[in-house]
Amino acid sequence: MHSIAVLALDQVIPFDLAAPIDTFSWARLPDGGDAYRVRVCGPEGSAGEVSAGVFTLRVPYGLDALAEADTIILPGVADPTVPLPPGVAEALCAAAAKGTRIASVCVGAFVFAATGLLDGLRATTHWIAAPDLAEMYPAVTVDPNVLYVDNGQFLTSAGSAAALDMCLHMIRRDYGSAVAAQAARFAVMPLEREGGQAQFIVHAQPPAPAGATMEPLLAWLEENAERDLTLDDIAAHAGTSARTLNRRFREQAGTTPLQWLHRARVRRAQHLLETTSHPVERIAEQVGFGSPTAFRDRFKRVVGTSPQAYRRAFQSS
Repeated sequence: MHSIAVLALDQVIPFDLAAPIDTFSWARLPDGGDAYRVRVCGPEGSAGEVSAGVFTLRVPYGLDALAEADTIILPGVADPTVPLPPGVAEALCAAAAKGTRIASVCVGAFVFAATGLLDGLRATTHWIAAPDLAEMYPAVTVDPNVLYVDNGQFLTSAGSAAALDMCLHMIRRDYGSAVAAQAARFAVMPLEREGGQAQFIVHAQPPAPAGATMEPLLAWLEENAERDLTLDDIAAHAGTSARTLNRRFREQAGTTPLQWLHRARVRRAQHLLETTSHPVERIAEQVGFGSPTAFRDRFKRVVGTSPQAYRRAFQSS
């Protein structure tokens, strides 16, 4: 039986804690036996409790459980910038040195990164927190577009729900696809989800600085995004050359006019995919793409999944 230790620090995020516990508990061996033993541990062990938002959690095991585990799970905490409690980093590094697998959930990546174990590796976390993780730990290569990253011994997952994807992936690594597929059925979710975290990111346009001379042009582009505009068309409206327009646009909006226009079109397409049953071909025309093929290609590059997959994931009713 594989031993799992879930490290619960104070102010732990409840679903970050529950997702791995439930997923590993659903895994059954072919003979019906449990595939995993899951234990919740913390710095205070059985003598202490940790806050989990709306409730308080008793922690029955201490940090010594980390040394006995085959896998350690690091859930997120409400304030991931708080320094680690004494002994936690040391216990995690000692376990890693023995070859223990360590995986983080959501902003648990901050706990992981604080140990130095992720230095030089690719990692992910919730897309909202990804810029902060990259800033605090520049030695870590942060990828905000994926559901999870598997470096072999060390894994990181995005939002709490992505922990389910990561845990199912680990079950498949440990026991094969049949056991993992059965756990996925109990969890009422696919063994593999299409697309990555990018499909959940709100792709807002970069704001122009206050008083920027491009503000009227940005408003005009937003109003005319469905038109088949070229760079020369935009430059003519702005009363300047294409080269000058590109330079000023980059200075003030952080991107090119056509890239800005494509993102505006994709945002409109996302809304239509969520709220209408219009065919993809019609939506491509409505939002201003020259062809359905160009639309699908641009949508995939911006959102990280296909228009059809996005509609299945986000359309109400």
